[in-house]
Amino acid sequence: MSAPDQPASMDAAPGGLSRRDWIAGLEKGLLILEAFDYDNQRMTSAQVAARTGLSRTAARRYLLTLEHLGYLHSEGKTFALTPRVLKVGWSYFDSAPLPRILQPHLQQITGHTGEAVYASVLDDWELVFIARNGATRVMTTGFVLGARVPAQLASPGIVMLGALPEEQVRAWLATCAMTPFTPHTITDPGRLYELIAQARELGYAVVEQQLQTGVRGIAVPLKNRHARVIGALSLSIPMAAESREQALERILPALQQAANALINQV
Repeated sequence: MSAPDQPASMDAAPGGLSRRDWIAGLEKGLLILEAFDYDNQRMTSAQVAARTGLSRTAARRYLLTLEHLGYLHSEGKTFALTPRVLKVGWSYFDSAPLPRILQPHLQQITGHTGEAVYASVLDDWELVFIARNGATRVMTTGFVLGARVPAQLASPGIVMLGALPEEQVRAWLATCAMTPFTPHTITDPGRLYELIAQARELGYAVVEQQLQTGVRGIAVPLKNRHARVIGALSLSIPMAAESREQALERILPALQQAANALINQV
């Protein structure tokens, strides 16, 4: 995770980039694309302006430009994303080496456990799934490639949060909006920090019924040759089939073996 941006000077853009290298229009265009989500599938220029902090006039110009480029379509005064947006996101899977390196190891984990296995990374405070193998049999929705989940709700997120500096995690937990997804979802920052600290100490995470009732997640950190955590490997399994101890005995060795084998490859 990067440090918070410092105040921009006359010669520096946000984040320390030289002002002469900063393209504000590109930033605003991407900001508008990111403003669309499940709760805001169609928006007017006024709604986009409210979500992005742009003026209505500027928002309208960006929306019309993005429509012209094929990333949006409009009906009356409302705009919505088009499938062309997926071309930008899918370029990561086509070009990034990590998902391709991981795939044979994910296949081995599925072969040993009979379960669907996932690889994920952190993007700010969200979990992003970048590779998977096997058929999902427990999640009602399943994790598709590119799916994003609040980090605190899933075992790979907990295990990766455990690799971050303690003060950074505590500061985030103090301001994070904790939305309950099940009756068991932990929304108390203190309890969440205990779970993260436990994962840091054990070297793996077990998370139960945080995103879906009756589901247990087990995850291990994925480290590179410099011992830096760059992602996580995880499985989601039904809790009713076996106890926590039985699940760890069956699942954890396969995850750890794959993570250890990947250290010199990623």
